[in-house]
Amino acid sequence: MESLITAAARALQAGDPLGALNRVALRNDAPSLALRGIAMAQLGDLAKAKTLLRSAARAFGPREAVARARCVVAEAEIALVSRDLNWPANTLAAARATLASHGDLANAAHAGHIEARRLLLLGRLDDAERTLADINSTPLSPASQVARELVIAGIAIRRLRTKDARAALGRAASAARQAGIPALAAEVESASHVLDTPAARLITRGHERPLRLEEVEDLATSEALVVDTFHHAVRRRGILVPLGRRPVLFALARILAQAWPADVSREALITGAFQARHVDESHRARLRVEIGRLRTKLEPLADVRATRQGFALTPRNTASKTRDVLVLARPVEEKHANVLAFLSDGEPWSSSALALALGTSARTVQRALEELARSNKVQSFGHGRARRWMTPPVPGFPTGLLLPGPLLKT
Repeated sequence: MESLITAAARALQAGDPLGALNRVALRNDAPSLALRGIAMAQLGDLAKAKTLLRSAARAFGPREAVARARCVVAEAEIALVSRDLNWPANTLAAARATLASHGDLANAAHAGHIEARRLLLLGRLDDAERTLADINSTPLSPASQVARELVIAGIAIRRLRTKDARAALGRAASAARQAGIPALAAEVESASHVLDTPAARLITRGHERPLRLEEVEDLATSEALVVDTFHHAVRRRGILVPLGRRPVLFALARILAQAWPADVSREALITGAFQARHVDESHRARLRVEIGRLRTKLEPLADVRATRQGFALTPRNTASKTRDVLVLARPVEEKHANVLAFLSDGEPWSSSALALALGTSARTVQRALEELARSNKVQSFGHGRARRWMTPPVPGFPTGLLLPGPLLKT
């Protein structure tokens, strides 16, 4: 029996789940149940995989703590793939500690990588980095090295450190070739596309063009005045004016920036920022108040001057005398772009997992999903708590800029 178990385990390590099932498909002892569960997970039947792994964990005896911990780690990976972000992290931490204390450093490292990937999805970049730093420095298997480098690349992408991301993805590709597992190579290739796909649009002087992540990163050190629609802020180099809680002010700033160096009529500002159908004196009075507030907010960066027709944005002088005004816009102007950003990874998400990742209420996410479903932008399967939402990746719409995480530090 041990020879069959060993052969099945080696088949799984090589990414051959069918070869593993050929050896243990008819066996119901604890090791076989665990291997069958992992094989079913690799084949995509996550519900069956979870059932088999839980059965295996119960079947292992009280002295087989390491085997039970391995089942927990495998179940945690299934939870991550199925975007069950509410899966108890302390259970994984306990399993990881058990594995480390018994000398199973390879599986302990795997558990750490799973936790780091979960933290990355939640936008907790500092915690993800600390988790990676805590993983034992014992030489990792090629497959584990791929997992580690993908997390490093993900953190770098969120922080707009594209050189670091490319270096990590290069190491991941090398490790994937060494592992010889096609699924890993495909995952690395998919992650690499993010760096070469337009991630934003640059609008200036009435023209727009797509930007890759490297170009977006360059804007962080630009002397130009940038109106950032991803983070609802106005910035130039190290100065950041957040307007996320003042949507009217941000709308005014964007309208003025897109028209720069020309001015914008009062009627156009009222229609665009207030969504007013008919302009009256009350709207004009409100516009004067909001423009005054915008002037105060933008004082370190620009002035909003009155013209005969309306108002114009005027950047303040900088050391380099650069006075360009740029609008960094989303690649797709979509009301629920943040929800689509998560779903574009092609994985099935529950509304509760999306709410946790977005830091908002489940009901808010549910309303967004229902609206997207009515326009055929997302689809669901399952019912009740098992309901999941997904969509094919949106062309030209990588998620790096939309997922949680700071764009720059003030």
